[in-house]
Amino acid sequence: MLELVLFYMASTIALVSTILALTRANATHALIYLILSLLAVAVIFYLIGAPFAAALEVVIYAGAIMVLFIFVIMMLNLGEKGDRREKQLLKPQVWIVPVIFALVLLVELVLVLSQSEPATTQGLVTAKQVGLTLFGPYVIAVEIASMLLLAGLVGAYHLGRRYLEEGREAKATRDKGHQISQEGVR
Repeated sequence: MLELVLFYMASTIALVSTILALTRANATHALIYLILSLLAVAVIFYLIGAPFAAALEVVIYAGAIMVLFIFVIMMLNLGEKGDRREKQLLKPQVWIVPVIFALVLLVELVLVLSQSEPATTQGLVTAKQVGLTLFGPYVIAVEIASMLLLAGLVGAYHLGRRYLEEGREAKATRDKGHQISQEGVR
């Protein structure tokens, strides 16, 4: 019964976090909610008896891919305007909902680990078996996923570079106008 309640709680957190990730205008906020969603899915995997899939979810998705997204956001630094936005991110009200969701997931994980018996499996699944499966019959899916991630990275860089160039042009125009006004004063 407890596992069912925890499953529904983790599912609700995953759904709400995903919806919030999709509706946020700020990329950093969206990433925070996406990480929470991925952690909730990892809890779900653990609850249904797939601890290896849960570990992969945390390590690969919530870890590696989110770090990649953070690097993209850092690479697209939008200058002073971006700095002003970053200062707004440090306000406590921005972090309240993600922290609450993360605490609920932590409580769920502690309850599950303390009250459940170790998961029984049909046999040990080695990393070699996972690799052979991923790069055997599922190699096309793995390659398509990697190409989609690469396309997203290149697209984000291209779009962000355009904003950087527009900002530089506007600054150059302001500086030129300021320089002309200074020459008129002399």
